[in-house]
Amino acid sequence: MILGVAIDTPLRRIFDYRVSAGQPSPPHGGRVWVPFGRRRVVGIVIEYREHTEVPAGKLRDIHACIDTEPVFDPQLLKLLLWSAEYYRHPVGEVLAAALPAALRAGAPLREELRVWRLTEAGRRQAMTQLSARATRLRSIVEYLAHRDAAPASDILQAAGASMEALHRLAARGFVEWQQPVAETASSGTVHPGPSLNDAQQAAVEHIAACLGGFSALLLQGVTGSGKTEVYMQAIAAVLARTGQALVLVPEIALTPQLVSRFRERFDLPMAVLHSGLSDGERLAAWRQAQLGQVHIVIGTRSAVFAPLPRLGLIVMDEEHDPSFKQQDGFRYSARDLAILRAQRLDIPIVLGSATPSLESLLHARRQPETLLRLPRRAAGAKPPRLSLVDLRNQPQTQGLATATVQAIDRHLRDGGQVMLFLNRRGYAPVMFCPGCGWTAQCRRCDAHLTVHGRGTQLACHHCGNRQVVAELCPLCSTMLKPVGQGTERIEETLGLMFPGVALARIDRDSIRRKGELEAVLTRINDNEVRLLVGTQMLTKGHDFPNVTLVVVLNADQGLFSTDYRASERLAQTIVQVAGRAGRAQRPGEVLIQTEYPDHPLLTKLLTGGYEAFAEGALQERERSGWPPFARIALLRAEAPTPAAAMQFLHAARDAAQAGGLLACAQDTNQSALRGLRLLGPAPAPMERRAGRFRAQLLLQAPSHGPVQKFLAGWLPILETLPASRQVRWSIDVDAQELF
Repeated sequence: MILGVAIDTPLRRIFDYRVSAGQPSPPHGGRVWVPFGRRRVVGIVIEYREHTEVPAGKLRDIHACIDTEPVFDPQLLKLLLWSAEYYRHPVGEVLAAALPAALRAGAPLREELRVWRLTEAGRRQAMTQLSARATRLRSIVEYLAHRDAAPASDILQAAGASMEALHRLAARGFVEWQQPVAETASSGTVHPGPSLNDAQQAAVEHIAACLGGFSALLLQGVTGSGKTEVYMQAIAAVLARTGQALVLVPEIALTPQLVSRFRERFDLPMAVLHSGLSDGERLAAWRQAQLGQVHIVIGTRSAVFAPLPRLGLIVMDEEHDPSFKQQDGFRYSARDLAILRAQRLDIPIVLGSATPSLESLLHARRQPETLLRLPRRAAGAKPPRLSLVDLRNQPQTQGLATATVQAIDRHLRDGGQVMLFLNRRGYAPVMFCPGCGWTAQCRRCDAHLTVHGRGTQLACHHCGNRQVVAELCPLCSTMLKPVGQGTERIEETLGLMFPGVALARIDRDSIRRKGELEAVLTRINDNEVRLLVGTQMLTKGHDFPNVTLVVVLNADQGLFSTDYRASERLAQTIVQVAGRAGRAQRPGEVLIQTEYPDHPLLTKLLTGGYEAFAEGALQERERSGWPPFARIALLRAEAPTPAAAMQFLHAARDAAQAGGLLACAQDTNQSALRGLRLLGPAPAPMERRAGRFRAQLLLQAPSHGPVQKFLAGWLPILETLPASRQVRWSIDVDAQELF
């Protein structure tokens, strides 16, 4: 038997191996140990073949089968293979990305867990026959006397003993071990939720009516409208049909609060999957999901590949969030793959957001029956009042306008909490010399070093380079000064302005250890914290019922960006952070500081909300031929010199021309490639990063068909170019970031 085996390698191919006589046949989608060069590696069987083009003298045998059953069910394996082809990524790396690290290294598919229990002799005789000095042995017996059985790790930790102690008890016939029987999903309790308003009830009924068939539903609800409650009641309907639910969130920071709400509602097994878990935790959650032992899986981007044998509903919260697009390695869109997975399984998917992506809004415009609206906040809460603070005619103290400070003081005196949003961590964005104009630059990136640690450290947010701050300018010896504001500096300024007021900062620097975010959120919800400062970690899905004032400190970031998605991202961020205000019965207020109060984006948001902005943005995208009215892909290259990166991209463009691909795109009779354009090459907006120079070539077409057809013919050519050996290059299909 000849096997086509996918191996975790950047080579874009599968490898042929032979099953020798007497070896068991591995399952389709199962893992095998195979020789690869001088190494022994894990591969996944994706094809059975009768013939191979590999010469008999070079065809190698597999070493051994790891699994007697597939690690991926047929539908999930097909989805992964389709993903590898669509995103033009090596299939072995795609399959590896969907597995926990331990399984990629050959760990057993099923947990090999022994549990220990007291024998009848142990229960009757152990405590009388064991010496009083055998304290650890007696502790083990006492621990097991109150349990049917327990894992060795739990027993030994409780008794302070070693495995030798267990074996000594086993030798005397007092304890024995057994293999636990694998459990299926146990029944549990679904607690009733609060009463729904008319819009929520209609949304739940619509989703429930779609169960058992495919439908991509957009749940567009204003911030605070109760989207999570709709999710939970829809999931309850799925559980009533013995199905499973997959809930995807964009950030690890969102999972603690969401998991807590789900556990309060659903007293039944569920699993959490995200990159913050240890390898052991991730493996345990994956195994439980694959065995069907959990009813609900909550996870971030990679959980879209979670193995769920009875999956009946997918929910994607904050579907607009760019975190759902993987930006390196296997560059996939979890949102798009979740929709495709739902379609192939013939189940519904709910995409929820207060600020949907333009792609989702366009789909809803074309299929109005898929749009579910929650136009009002839940429990009668009123929407916040938005207003602009014109920084052109306002005195400022470290980025805080006088009107803003007065509003903060008023809300604090009235007993409210105040949130200040600034999407710039650190103390200050620039270390500057007022004498000669010198600024601290990263030696490896085209970026300023950010001031951290109250002015004591410099750090690059792109490559991680850190260094101690020098007091004097290296050119003219003038005293250096930090310029601009980051979250650290705003925290310091607020501490001086409002002494004695409890303050918390939430950003990637202040929240590092496991459990820190949950602890801070608890203090906020208990009203122990009155002032909150943070980055986008504050804006995504968190419920702060006591916040009555939200301040957006620098709304001008993104107003004039060259990225065609910048205005969409800025509008979403402003609306999302504004939605944290006035969640309960107290009215909310939002202040947006800007030096451009007449900018069309800001005026549309204030007068017509996100929908008015989105309508204008869709018209602009359609006129300019950008997504969602077109498809794009980026050929990215990086090299030690800028010339090497550009040389490869020029060679790639020339190869497309020489191979006739561009000529076909310009031929009106060639419908498969009609309308396709190559733009560039050009240096990336940040050309140098981590010591390497980056450039890109943009592929643009009116639909995905020409893009895929072109890439199918182009990539094999790129792999043979001599210049490709001098660079790192990759394809980013449906690119979200143009840098």
